[in-house]
Amino acid sequence: MLFDRPKAKAAHLQQGESAETFALQFLSRKGLKLIRRNFRCPQGELDLLMQDGATLVIVEVRYRKSDRYGSAAESVTSSKQSRIIAATQIYLSQQKMDCPLRFDVVALSGDGSINWIKNAF
Repeated sequence: MLFDRPKAKAAHLQQGESAETFALQFLSRKGLKLIRRNFRCPQGELDLLMQDGATLVIVEVRYRKSDRYGSAAESVTSSKQSRIIAATQIYLSQQKMDCPLRFDVVALSGDGSINWIKNAF
């Protein structure tokens, strides 16, 4: 008799999850506090929602094995920014939140470097 086994996550999804965990640990050491991870809605996904004092920080985590085809930070295009902003509006309306807001990018590279861009857009 065959049993349904849960499917293993694709390698790129595992890598993305690892990058988010690394970014979360990095930001936590810098004093930010996690509110929520991976908020999804039809408009898009928010990787990390964190608190920095009274400010809600929406963090987009990007990872690139190398900069050969552009850096991780460069991969946050204007269309990606629009999806993040739209998803943030949904989150804020669902939570009935009214607070200062900031969009950050944490760009990770395969060489281990990390680039935290506050107020990225």
